[in-house]
Amino acid sequence: MKKILLASALAFSPFAAFAMPVVGDVVGTNPDDAKAAIAAKGCAVSEFEAEDGKVEAICKDEDGKTFEVVIDPKSGVVTEIKAGD
Repeated sequence: MKKILLASALAFSPFAAFAMPVVGDVVGTNPDDAKAAIAAKGCAVSEFEAEDGKVEAICKDEDGKTFEVVIDPKSGVVTEIKAGD
């Protein structure tokens, strides 16, 4: 039984590496760094918007779902993630 659980964990571990960004992740303070960090988490950035003193990165995950990743421009920390339309 332990071997089956270990094999399952190892088989699915590559998918865990491409999880979406989460609140608290540091993605950087400039667009190039943020875009690369968000893409490394599995969400391809198509545009950035400055809004209300924050930066919103619009991205799509591997399933084609759109998200807004809200970033604090001073610290580069993800403060919110919103599902898009």
